[in-house]
Amino acid sequence: MTTQVPNKETTTGKSAAPLLKIEDVTVSFDGFKAINGLNFAMGGQELRVIIGPNGAGKTTFLDVITGKVQPTEGRALFKGKDIRSMPEHAIARLGIGRKFQTPRVYLNLTPRENLELSCVRTKTVWNALFSPTPKAEARTVGGLIETIGLSAKADIPAALLSHGEKQWLEIGMLVAQSPDLLLVDEPVAGLTDEETERTGELLLSLAESHGVIVIEHDMEFVRQIAQEQVTVLHEGSVLCEGSMDDIQSDPRVIKVYLGDPDAM
Repeated sequence: MTTQVPNKETTTGKSAAPLLKIEDVTVSFDGFKAINGLNFAMGGQELRVIIGPNGAGKTTFLDVITGKVQPTEGRALFKGKDIRSMPEHAIARLGIGRKFQTPRVYLNLTPRENLELSCVRTKTVWNALFSPTPKAEARTVGGLIETIGLSAKADIPAALLSHGEKQWLEIGMLVAQSPDLLLVDEPVAGLTDEETERTGELLLSLAESHGVIVIEHDMEFVRQIAQEQVTVLHEGSVLCEGSMDDIQSDPRVIKVYLGDPDAM
């Protein structure tokens, strides 16, 4: 799997200003605070892993970023713009792409066709299948196929791909839309060890040109992809942040996970 990532814009170094900033966000559902005064910030070209026990607020956190859930209090800033009251489709067009746990690909189409359909957001299935693909777009799709490691299976129905390959294809479909921030929810659930390792390599390569947030429970996988900081959520708030070594030895994290550092 190559680390070359097609993208609308490639820069060196990390952004000085935060790509994403969450300020004092609270989300209440009938009095229950799924998110409670949460503060969070990350730059572009960064991979940030979010961990936490069940019920910590991880999914709601992603829902706030994408506009699926509106904060009861506080605000979310993306590229300096307050997105709190924006609809989901407008937030997506600003440059946020989300991948859910279960792959969402067109099973009757090939990986190449899936990617061609994703390259232009206003494209219809009819145009994608029956209109000639522009040369520039074909090069982008070819680069993405290589990036996600599906060159040998680019022209077979996506239904024949393994679970891991479907995950990579959906990630590629998100990247085809040129987002600045990728939100990836438990990407290695149900994957083989080899698929898990290759998924980590893919996400790390994408972090060279995108902001990437990964929600994950598999601590071995977190060790593989964790870069400068891991964020731990608990009861809707940030419990702590730090390197994987710092997180693993933090007494608060050990207590939350009801284990010891070697068990994480």
